[in-house]
Amino acid sequence: FQRQGEEEVASHHEAAFPIAVVASGIWEIHPQVGDLLLAHLHKKCPYSVPFYPALKEGTSMEEYQRMLGYKVKDSMVEDQDNFLKRMSGMIRLYAAIIQLRWPYGDKQGEHPHGLNYGWRWLAQILNLEPLADVTATLLFDFLEVCGEALLKQYRAQFWKMMSFLQDSYIPRIEAITSSGQMGSLMRLKQFVE
Repeated sequence: FQRQGEEEVASHHEAAFPIAVVASGIWEIHPQVGDLLLAHLHKKCPYSVPFYPALKEGTSMEEYQRMLGYKVKDSMVEDQDNFLKRMSGMIRLYAAIIQLRWPYGDKQGEHPHGLNYGWRWLAQILNLEPLADVTATLLFDFLEVCGEALLKQYRAQFWKMMSFLQDSYIPRIEAITSSGQMGSLMRLKQFVE
């Protein structure tokens, strides 16, 4: 599923929902599959935690790039556009999964990784220092997929979060964004407005 997020959803955003339905259906029947899905997703896309790994002394730049989610082959790091496209696909899949309602089958109970995790993800990412290009891309993708579900669930609190994003966090992203990286920031600004 993580690979489908990386490849299929990255190219066709609307694919996030049918893949999420299948993943959630399997997760409901076999809870261990959900744990594995999250583990693989978090390994390939640390931003789904959200987590920005720190460069530690003794860690090579190549290994650090891998920790950030970049593909590295023969000491060549993938280009930024491909990286952002893959991360976007995985965040969209994650957002689609957490906003789904359970149960689909005979079992009763709440989704073990439901919308409350989306709220937590949004709060946590807004408490991290933004990364140029990456943070704006991920926030836009996440909110585009499950923003409406968050609004329905959290109402006034969601609007407060959006106000904080617009008034305080986007200016912090702008401060670290170069002129060549403005596309993702502009999409986020237009979406929030």
